[in-house]
Amino acid sequence: MPQHIIRNARIVTVNEEFIGTAVLQDGLITRVDRGDTAVPDAQDWDGDWLLPGLVELHTDNLEKHLSPRPGVLWNAHSAMTVHDAQCAAAGITTVLDSVVIGDLDQGGPRCQTQHTSIAALHQCRDEGLMRIEHFLHLRCELSAPDMLEVFHQYACDPLLKLVSMMDHTPGQRQWRDLKSYRRYAERNGAYSDAEFDATLAQRKADQQAYSLSHREVIVQASQARALTLATHDDTLLADIEQAVLEGVGLSEFPTTLSAAHAARDAGMAIIMGGPNMVKGGSHSGNVSAAELAQADLLDIFSSDYVPSSLLISAFMLSPLDGWSLPKAVRTVSCNPARAIGLNDRGEVAAGLRADLLRVRMNRAGMPMVRETWFGGQRTY
Repeated sequence: MPQHIIRNARIVTVNEEFIGTAVLQDGLITRVDRGDTAVPDAQDWDGDWLLPGLVELHTDNLEKHLSPRPGVLWNAHSAMTVHDAQCAAAGITTVLDSVVIGDLDQGGPRCQTQHTSIAALHQCRDEGLMRIEHFLHLRCELSAPDMLEVFHQYACDPLLKLVSMMDHTPGQRQWRDLKSYRRYAERNGAYSDAEFDATLAQRKADQQAYSLSHREVIVQASQARALTLATHDDTLLADIEQAVLEGVGLSEFPTTLSAAHAARDAGMAIIMGGPNMVKGGSHSGNVSAAELAQADLLDIFSSDYVPSSLLISAFMLSPLDGWSLPKAVRTVSCNPARAIGLNDRGEVAAGLRADLLRVRMNRAGMPMVRETWFGGQRTY
């Protein structure tokens, strides 16, 4: 494969930012140099940023395409390829597709799409239909009666990179505020007070019956397979203490400042949602990503339900005290890659895979992806 040379780019490495030149060959970055080049066929990037491709550990974006409206289920292969294209357009070159197993809404869309979405992931990869690289993230709803049965079907899946443990029982963690929970629960239709009370009672009964025993099995199975483990919506110091005893490495979306401090003290990586940063706060009323960033308690951004929020969040971080653009970019590239053991990507450095972005700031002050490169090939 011939060389591809990029010149006059504002290169962001893991620690620096400078105008320079990058050389790509055989899917890898072979050289990164300061300054210009006289090679006549080099591509001039006109001072646009050259960033590493973004690495996404937790996105619910696929779900929006699997169930675009209440009561509507879409073809999983179609949903997967459109999700893939949206990720590429947002600058994501490695994505862990989050699939929830164990649906608290019995018969809901997650129950009906969990198997078809994983099958579509494999088939689209095998047929070479993807623009970027996709892996699997199993989000385990611990208090769901059927969760373990599904987990055991996919625990040895070769694409599985991350297992997260969730408990969305109302009254704790993400849903401490029952008013916020009721607004969320009624997004597809109102409950009477009696129906809502019955739902709360059932959720709590299921938690008592299943959550702890399911969690023990998930931890043991994940440790036996050397899978990265995450906890979800840590709120209390006890939540972090339990995670530490289980060998959990990632705290996804801690809901309080105290939980984030405890996670940092324990050496856990802290993940926050990009939409939280972009919108200026949590839609559930929990701690904001900006507050954690200002306390230097943020390691990784997840786009959650908006793929474009990753890049925007990084650029929103960079002006904050204690932050720089290289440090901010690490939250969406190097840090998530290393958290799941991917050491061949996430930086603009010689010898690493040529997953790259060309980014320009528009007049509205919004970073825009002009080009996405995956393995040395332009995919967007």
